[in-house]
Formats: sequence, C-alpha cells, structure tokens
Amino acid sequence: MSGSSEYEHRKKLNKIREDVNKRVKDIRDHFAKIEKVKVDALKKTEEMRRAAENDITKLEEEIGKSGLTEEMKKALASDITKLRKEIEDRAVELRTRISGTIIPSQ
Repeated sequence: MSGSSEYEHRKKLNKIREDVNKRVKDIRDHFAKIEKVKVDALKKTEEMRRAAENDITKLEEEIGKSGLTEEMKKALASDITKLRKEIEDRAVELRTRISGTIIPSQ
C-alpha cells in the first residue's frame, strides 16, 4: 500500500494553493502601499513647485515696487528665470523618478 490517498494529495494541493493566494494578497497589499506613497510624493512635488512659484511671484512684485535701477531689476529677472527653470527641472526629475516605479498589474 502506498499509504497516501488521492484525497490527501488534493488536500495538500489545496493547502499550497491557499498559501500562494495568501502571499499574493500580501504582496498586492504592499504594492497598494507603494502606490499610495507614490501619490503622496507626487502631491508633495506639486506643492513644492506651487509654493516656489508663489514665492517667486511675490518677490517679482517686491522687485517691481522697489527703488532698484532697471539694470538691477533686469539682473534679478534673469536670476528669477533661471530659478524657475531649475525648479521645473527638479520637479520633472522627481515626477519621472516617482512614475518610474514599476507596479505590476493586478
């Protein structure tokens, strides 16, 4: 006699299937957490960009109202343009890195 019945083998197969399904669910839960972190990071990136833009706009208004010479205003405007480009480049870099995280389909 072999000592093992078909029933026992099927029972073991079902146990393995249940274990795999449990692990798959656990991994999917981890991916959901990763997705939430990605969304939060994207929101923070956008908040950073908006806050910087608001600060720059206020600074531009202050510069416009100041008693600085036109030459100084032009130099500051040039620096502001460079800073805007730098901020946008950093925001794009962050969005690209965040979006680059691979999440398998469920």
